[in-house]
Amino acid sequence: MKLPIIAYGDSVLRKKSADISTDYPELEVLIANMFETMYGAHGVGLAAPQIGLSVRLFVIDATSFAEDEPVLKGFKKIFINAQVIEESGDKWSFNEGCLSIPEIREDVSRQDTVRISYYDENWSLHEETFNGLAARIIQHEYDHIEGKLFTDKLSPLRKALLKNRLDSISKGMVKVDYKMKFPALKKGKR
Repeated sequence: MKLPIIAYGDSVLRKKSADISTDYPELEVLIANMFETMYGAHGVGLAAPQIGLSVRLFVIDATSFAEDEPVLKGFKKIFINAQVIEESGDKWSFNEGCLSIPEIREDVSRQDTVRISYYDENWSLHEETFNGLAARIIQHEYDHIEGKLFTDKLSPLRKALLKNRLDSISKGMVKVDYKMKFPALKKGKR
């Protein structure tokens, strides 16, 4: 089931998410719904806070970048209770967007390597190192479960220039082809 995506301005996007327990209710259904929601919105990653749940869960499917980085062919993963161990390597800029912040894309500088521990959907523990676009997508989604957004990485001047557009998004004054909930609207649905 496609779920509405929470728009910029909602407090759930600013909370540090809580760990999930192994008996989390209907986790398989939630994961399936998150993938369906992400695909329906043409995203490559989706974190639980973006659907209103303040839990440490995000999903990624970076297959669409396989032409640029062949290692990403079939790169589809589920990250539960993820913890970044280390970010390293050179910083590089890449134009990022976010399903919670539609119509805004900005160059964001991130380190090119991330080491992360996480559980998969079968509760197997992994500790892996990713680089390139995989690392960037993981860092972006990880930021969501830490209560951070890609706009936080922009310069103060750039953030000031985007303020009106961001305020418009929170009020639902944006055109998207997927369901969203806007914090400044009483009904909260679109």
